Amino acid sequence: MKKYLLIAGVIASGALMVGCGAGKNNPGYAYMPDMQYSVAYETYAPTDYLKEQGINFNRLPVIGTIARGDDFSFTLKHDSTGYAQSAFIKNPLDSAGAVVDMVEAERLYQINCGICHGQKLDGNGPLYKDGEGPYIAAPKNLLGDDMKILPSGTMFYSITYGKGQMGSYASQLTPKQRWEVIAFIKKKQGVTAGAAAATPKADSTAAAK
Repeated sequence: MKKYLLIAGVIASGALMVGCGAGKNNPGYAYMPDMQYSVAYETYAPTDYLKEQGINFNRLPVIGTIARGDDFSFTLKHDSTGYAQSAFIKNPLDSAGAVVDMVEAERLYQINCGICHGQKLDGNGPLYKDGEGPYIAAPKNLLGDDMKILPSGTMFYSITYGKGQMGSYASQLTPKQRWEVIAFIKKKQGVTAGAAAATPKADSTAAAK
């Protein structure tokens, strides 16, 4: 009996030694290989084999997905319909009762917007400089009457997707930061929360220009 126990002990010890000596990159025998070696869609992993199996995988997040750390969702498409619909979107910082840090909002504006629209929001930033700067076309005067009545949602749309000569700032400013900048602009315009232009009527012909 002792002989059999000794043989079993030797075999078990050998199996443990083999399993523990597989190296750092090989954990040895996997009890649940389908979980240990899952078919993970890593960022830079090849996905050609998925197409061969008829699986559509374009690496893009599901529509409506909110990035970790973002508080607000914006799902309007970059087209004429999305531009028209943006006029009906309110600044969530106004309705949520949040207190906007105007010092931080102004800092974000000066860093990202002031170079074109000017420190005083008058459209005379360093890149234009009374027509003597690198840019020939004058940036928008954010204190103009047309900009005062521009809905916050449309401003957010323009910052997100770009408008005219201005490119998108979606990669530079988070959704919350974009809303903060808009709150700062509206304050400088003398437009209080909820006192912007009356909600425009739906217009199927409205289009981004």
